[in-house]
Amino acid sequence: MSQAITAARPYAQAAFEEAQKLGELKGWSEMLCAIAAAVENADLQAVIRSPKMDAVKLADLMLALSGGKYSQIAQNFIKLLVENNRLLVLPEIYALFETLRAEAEKSIDVVVTSAYDLSDAQKQKVAAALKVKMGREIKLSCETKRELLGGIVIRAGDKVIDGSARTRLSELAVALA
Repeated sequence: MSQAITAARPYAQAAFEEAQKLGELKGWSEMLCAIAAAVENADLQAVIRSPKMDAVKLADLMLALSGGKYSQIAQNFIKLLVENNRLLVLPEIYALFETLRAEAEKSIDVVVTSAYDLSDAQKQKVAAALKVKMGREIKLSCETKRELLGGIVIRAGDKVIDGSARTRLSELAVALA
């Protein structure tokens, strides 16, 4: 996994810089998402790994999968990935690209897990508080897990704020033991 991220980093950085220069962050994000999803298909992975598949045919296949809707620069990027045998790290390239994009757009994806469904007012209150705390636009998504018993768990990047009743009870049990 770490080798894939190491291999993906320069490609993600180059794609991000080009997309930013062209003012097409969203378009490149959609393109990378689509081809990363395609590459995760087991049948396509078998074709990519096949020693019988040459780079020109593979590049043509990947461009055909795109339906010809990508710019010449994006097509050249796909060809570069094929030439350098980096198609299989596309999911990592996409994830790193999205991290760079979120940083540039001053936004962050936040997942709030709660024991019960949150109302719109509660979601807005959580998003507003996180916006103040993190200084970024918040893209909030919510999940429900009844096993939390109560409270919420907030995941923003590598930060976790656990205010669930289940965790509090566990901490109390450890303190009393």
